[in-house]
Amino acid sequence: METMALLKNIRVTPRKLGVMADEIRGKPVAQAMNYLALSPRRRVAALVAGVLKSAVANADQKGGMDLDKLVVSKILVMKGPTLKRFKSRAKGSASRILKYSSHLQINVAEGVKEKGKK
Repeated sequence: METMALLKNIRVTPRKLGVMADEIRGKPVAQAMNYLALSPRRRVAALVAGVLKSAVANADQKGGMDLDKLVVSKILVMKGPTLKRFKSRAKGSASRILKYSSHLQINVAEGVKEKGKK
């Protein structure tokens, strides 16, 4: 059985979240939480840790799962809506600024590791 947690419209670029997701994919939950607690990317790690805690709480609420054997079975980082802003430049022109956001989905399962993905 697998449970999930989802966080949408995070004001962090998908590229930054993807780096963190690659580090904890397939690891046991306790090991992933330790990695996130000691990560140098504190802002991103705090967001991922919150979603991971929510996925574990969902597994506990659903019942029938041993919390000590939970593994991060799947973690998806999806592109969210982009905010488009403009900055004034010389001679009356403007340049475009894109502010990216993302969605994060974490699935936890009991003792299952995802195969074939780095």
